[in-house]
Parts: sequence; C-alpha cells; structure tokens
Amino acid sequence: MQNNLSSPTASPTASPTPFSATLHPSLTNGGVQKAIAVGSWGTRALDALQPIAQLAARLYVAQVFFASGLTKIRDWDTTLALFMDEYKVPVLSPTVAAVMGTAGELGLPILLALGLGSRFAALGLSVVNVVAVLSLSDIAPAALEQHILWGTLLVGVAVFGPGGLALDRWVQRFIFKTL
Repeated sequence: MQNNLSSPTASPTASPTPFSATLHPSLTNGGVQKAIAVGSWGTRALDALQPIAQLAARLYVAQVFFASGLTKIRDWDTTLALFMDEYKVPVLSPTVAAVMGTAGELGLPILLALGLGSRFAALGLSVVNVVAVLSLSDIAPAALEQHILWGTLLVGVAVFGPGGLALDRWVQRFIFKTL
C-alpha cells in the first residue's frame, strides 16, 4: 500500500503536507496579492475619512458644551442657585465657579468647532467635564457614560490634533511658515 501524504487517512508518522498544499485555492495564483490590494484600498479609504470623523467629533462635543453654556446664561439666577446648592465645585466660590464654567462652556466650544487652538480648547473642556462629574454628588449612570464619551473624544483631539479640517492646520501651514 502506497502512503499518500495529502490523504486524510495518512499514517500519523508520515510527514505533514507542504504549506502550499493546504492553502485555499482562492489564495493561490495571485489571490494573496488581490487580498492585500483590497486591504490597502480599504486603509486608504479610511485614512481619507479621518478629517471628516475628527471634524464630526469636534462639532458633536462643541455642540454639547455650547448648549449647556446657553442654558446656564439664559437663566443666570437658577445657574447661581445650582452652583450654590447642588454643584459642589472644590476650591472656588459658587459665583466664580458659575462664571468660569459658563465662560468655558460658551468660549471653548467655538474654538473647538473652528479647529482654532483645538488642543487648548479640548484640554479646557476636559477640565470642565471632569469638574462637572466630580462636583455632582449623585450622577446617573447614563449621564456618567455621556461624560466619559465626551472626555474620550476630547482626549482624542488633545492627543492626535484636530485633523485636516481645522483652522489650526491653516494657521500652521500659512502663518507660521512665513515666520
């Protein structure tokens, strides 16, 4: 009886089949190169979407904080009462905390949305975000999850920058290049 190495009934002492004999037929005859080409195309497509995704993240977080700032400024008496009774901001007086928090929520989102001083704006809003979480004695789990999402997006901007669709890029390219 002749020993056939590619046979599933080959003896256990027989040498294993060569690697090329175990490849799926679609991966031979250029299939691997085609798979690599498709993967490379997918990577380039996702890379091209990065500036749009970064802009979307900046606009989303900016809108959330700006809307919160508008709510505070619309009814300043209630805002002051909340900072006196409910928000326990450490170190600062309630009035100073209310002014600083509201100013941060109105000014920094504009910078973030425009992509101007983006890393500064992201870090500033991160401070506002952390202080908001820490100053509330009882925060709902869903609200905490939102704050974590916003914080993660802000850290992304602070670490990786605002992306190609930002005024920071224009300033860096045209203003600082001439200096």
